[in-house]
Amino acid sequence: MDKNKTVLIIDDDQNNIFALKLALKSRGFQALGCLSAEEGLAQLRDRAGVGLVLMDMMMPEIDGYEATQLIRKTWDSQEMPVIAVTAQAMTGDREKCLAAGANGYISKPIDIELLVRLMGEIAK
Repeated sequence: MDKNKTVLIIDDDQNNIFALKLALKSRGFQALGCLSAEEGLAQLRDRAGVGLVLMDMMMPEIDGYEATQLIRKTWDSQEMPVIAVTAQAMTGDREKCLAAGANGYISKPIDIELLVRLMGEIAK
């Protein structure tokens, strides 16, 4: 992924956003955080330069599955890659995330090296 592009982290837990932003910054990425899907969708509409979304799948109100589907109504998967991030690492969860429109899937706790590698593969 082009490090000039910004990663948008959508997660309802401020601690998760803080940790991910710090880890990505240490690897040369820029990152923004949003605490809800609504806020994240507004950021995508209003801000150019976002190159990838890290989407928490378990959020109140609009969850990551619905938010990913809403992103797909506006952008295709090449324009706006989405990586599903979830603590729900159960059988079938990866497939459910991909079926909702995610380009990739990673479970919590996040292995940052694996995430950066996945980001590179998805956002070429």
